[in-house]
Amino acid sequence: MSDPIQVLVMVGSLRRASLNRQAALAAERLKPEGMTLEFADLSAIPPYNQDVQDQGSPKPVQTLCAQLARADAVLFVSPEYNYSMPGVLKNAIDWASRDPAQPFKGKAAAIMGASPGMLGTARMQYHLRQTLVFLDAHPLNRPEVMIAQANKKFDAAGNLTDETTTKLIRGLLEALADWVRQLKR
Repeated sequence: MSDPIQVLVMVGSLRRASLNRQAALAAERLKPEGMTLEFADLSAIPPYNQDVQDQGSPKPVQTLCAQLARADAVLFVSPEYNYSMPGVLKNAIDWASRDPAQPFKGKAAAIMGASPGMLGTARMQYHLRQTLVFLDAHPLNRPEVMIAQANKKFDAAGNLTDETTTKLIRGLLEALADWVRQLKR
């Protein structure tokens, strides 16, 4: 059996019943054997402020950086706001990127997103990829998981009901595990 793979999940929506949180929970159920998912709490991270950072990173930022340091990979699951990533996700990335250890550097990453619209977070994903390039992370190129019309793919309890989406998420996580192993070689 291969070494276990630890993945930190960063959900770009704070709403408990968001489609993206539901997609992240589906990923938890669909992960391959040997993979563990840990969820980051972005809700307590304050808006980035250099004056605050000069006094020392807030505890929620320290927690996020420690989670990133332990993780073999990051799974971003996010909606698209105004053609880009939500502020809460960008803010968390901005804080973590200022940590002297550079916790994203060399880290495998995968991206997926859910939207009731037809593009399924495509523009957010491309903007996030640009940010990951700057951070020297290694985003997985394929498969791309852009869950369009996501409001029709989860039941009232938040369970994923669409078989195609199930296969895509499972495939993304399997590819992420392979990507982590490849980067470790």
